[in-house]
Amino acid sequence: MTLVNIVWSLSIWACLCLATLHLVIWFQQTNQFAYLLFSVITASVAAIAICELVLMSAQTPQEYGRVMWWAHIPIFCLVVSTVGFVRFYFNAGRWWLGVTASGLRLLDLIMNFFATPNLDYKEITSLRHLTIFGGETISVAKGVENPWIKVSELSSLFLLVFVADASVTLWRRGNPGERRRAVVVGGAVIFFILTAAGFSALIEAGRIKAPYLISLPFLAIVVAMGYELSSDVVRAARLARQLRASEAASRESEERFRILADTAPVMVWMSGTDMLCSFFNKPWLVFTGRTMEQELGNGWAEGIHRDDVKRCLETYIGSFNARQSFTMEYRLRRADGDYRWVLDTGVPRYLPAGEFAGYIGSVLDITERRLAEERFRLVVEAAPNAMIIVDTEGKISLINPQVESVFGYSQEELVGQPVEMLIPNSFRSEHPNYRQGYFAEPQVRTMGVGREVFGRRKDGREVPIEIGLSPLHTSAGLFALASILDITERRRNELESARQRNDLAHLSRVALLGELSVSLAHELNQPLTAILSNAEAAELLLAQDAADAGDELPQILREIVSESKRAGEVIRRLRVLLKKGDIRRVPLDMNELVQNVFKLIRSDLINQHIAVQLELAPHLPLVDGDEVQLQQVLINLVINACDAMAEVAANGRRLLVSTDFAGESKVRVSVTDEGYGIPPEKIEHIFDPFFTTKEIGTGLGLAVCRSIISAHSGELTAINNPQCGATFQFTVPASEKDTE
Repeated sequence: MTLVNIVWSLSIWACLCLATLHLVIWFQQTNQFAYLLFSVITASVAAIAICELVLMSAQTPQEYGRVMWWAHIPIFCLVVSTVGFVRFYFNAGRWWLGVTASGLRLLDLIMNFFATPNLDYKEITSLRHLTIFGGETISVAKGVENPWIKVSELSSLFLLVFVADASVTLWRRGNPGERRRAVVVGGAVIFFILTAAGFSALIEAGRIKAPYLISLPFLAIVVAMGYELSSDVVRAARLARQLRASEAASRESEERFRILADTAPVMVWMSGTDMLCSFFNKPWLVFTGRTMEQELGNGWAEGIHRDDVKRCLETYIGSFNARQSFTMEYRLRRADGDYRWVLDTGVPRYLPAGEFAGYIGSVLDITERRLAEERFRLVVEAAPNAMIIVDTEGKISLINPQVESVFGYSQEELVGQPVEMLIPNSFRSEHPNYRQGYFAEPQVRTMGVGREVFGRRKDGREVPIEIGLSPLHTSAGLFALASILDITERRRNELESARQRNDLAHLSRVALLGELSVSLAHELNQPLTAILSNAEAAELLLAQDAADAGDELPQILREIVSESKRAGEVIRRLRVLLKKGDIRRVPLDMNELVQNVFKLIRSDLINQHIAVQLELAPHLPLVDGDEVQLQQVLINLVINACDAMAEVAANGRRLLVSTDFAGESKVRVSVTDEGYGIPPEKIEHIFDPFFTTKEIGTGLGLAVCRSIISAHSGELTAINNPQCGATFQFTVPASEKDTE
């Protein structure tokens, strides 16, 4: 027996043994088609080896051509079964590639049946005899190649691409076992198909002299496939032993789980890979009042409220197919027939080997929580203010109907949207930082303390608002409750009140100037009389010889100019006090303001025999205020002091006006008289509107003064002196720039 006969015979018997063995395995596991297809592959390789053995010993061209004609049948079976094996064993690979490779091979087989002598050769002219290893002689055909052989070559190319695609897909799954299959089986198929193709190309190019042989490369592929399948059988046997060994432990573990589940304070359920429920613990059965047999499978759905069944099943099936956790709320019928709201949480469960085993879930009765949430929602909706609840990400989760009246948005337009859409564009970019800062230290507080806050309406207009923030700690996380008040009407009323207050202050000044009319007349009369006298003297000098006038005439003219300026200054101050307008805050020197006031009322003080002493502190900071209104306050306090000393002897009427720095960035002005003071029983009401200690007073002067000082963020007070008289003093904040 020759070496060729020995090698090919051993290959044939090895393939037939493998085919028989795996065919028996397939009969034991008929759902494992990979074993059946591998059996067909090995049988096909054995048949190809038989054909090759006959070809190498052929004596005539006709015999050679006829054997090659029959060899196309096992080659077709080999290609088709290889495609099927890779697809079933890898569970990967594009079907169209495999179908194309099989279809081309089928076309090759059909065309071969109608070709003479076969599809490989158009004509076999003769046989060549080659001497190979061991001195053995074999036959090789010599003839004209059939051009339709390209069909079989194209089929081999598609087979190669199909196997490569399936191997790459298997590798990308990342499972170590699947990656090993991709390398061993896929790599072997690709490598040895390329080896066979390269060997054929060398023969066709005349580089080597040998017959076309494909059984040996495919024998290597069979060895790789058989190795993996045998490894699977060994692993399956080992897993079977491990499974039997762990069944007792599993039963014990399952019993412990049932005991634990029955003692749990929540309802527990479990389902298998078929989506059907396989277990309910004792609390569930007690709650529903049903037996385990009634609840198993889909029986549990009978206890769900009919309005919630469809939604629950959609959530459960969708999450099951996606292998995702889920939570859902629905109404479940209790044993007494009452429906209770429950929270059902389900998570997928896996075996230690990583295989999906179904779902396990827990159920809580949340009826009381739902009722509390409903009561809270009703309270929010009934609140007179606009209420908005925002989560930590800035998404609006709940609003009440009042929000629409403030911002113009409906509930559908706001819920789920970022709260920044209600913030004006000029502040929108800064708001996320403010929001994160609040959630970092949540507490009840007012938003935007010390500054005006505006909201943005749907139409783009800005509306002034006040916002109160409160943290809400819920089972779903931390939220912020914003209570929003539209203060547009309040601002309008404040402006109207300010206008009325200014009108009242103006009327008070007019009345005050009425009281000072005699003093103002005297104050104007003095410069006017001086002007008249100087003018007459100048006239007399001009009537005389100009040479006799000397230097007297220029002196007279200077006095006329000086007295005219004095009269003009008095008139200017009078016009300023009579002028009506809004408050104009400007930096003021309080010492200068005091001096200007006493220049205005000097004559009145002289007529009343009031001795005035000014103690003005040097280097006082400026104050931000309205000059006219602060003059009005000081004039009013000085006149009240003069009136308080009307019954005091003329030589005892002394008035002290002082300025000093009161600390805390404030300037203080004090007016002290030596009258009879304020009756103790009236001192608490001295600043009330229409309250007066004078017989003919209106009771508005001090009320207006306190209103003016309050508008300047200051304070007006009155106290009785230890000896006699009273002291009125007011403070005004110093200008921030001047203080710095």
